[in-house]
Amino acid sequence: MLNQTLVLIKPDGLKKSLTGNILTRLSETKLEIIAAKIVRVSKKLAEEHYMHLKQEPFFPELVLYLQGELHQRKKVMAMIYWGEDAIQKVRDIAGATNPEEASSVSIRGQYGRITTKGLYENVVHASA
Repeated sequence: MLNQTLVLIKPDGLKKSLTGNILTRLSETKLEIIAAKIVRVSKKLAEEHYMHLKQEPFFPELVLYLQGELHQRKKVMAMIYWGEDAIQKVRDIAGATNPEEASSVSIRGQYGRITTKGLYENVVHASA
């Protein structure tokens, strides 16, 4: 099934200079990038993006994380990938949300971490 998915390289991914590595891994999907740009994430947009986690104790830190306030990089790289089974292909390469549960060969398994406050700094977002 043809579909599209939003992929974000989060501020920690940019700070760690992982953009090239992440794009190389995503290129394995053979999907087409139909849009890409670097954006600054507002507090409002971060809160909307993580609305489903609003009741979690780490929500305020999560909003700061996506805004880039926890790293020197204050932006994210946003891309839309399109093609056959785009959502599943990207999510397979990204790995589980929790870096400790993600496959060691996935993006999150290789580059993600969990902070002492329990926040997943998992370098990428892949929309369902």
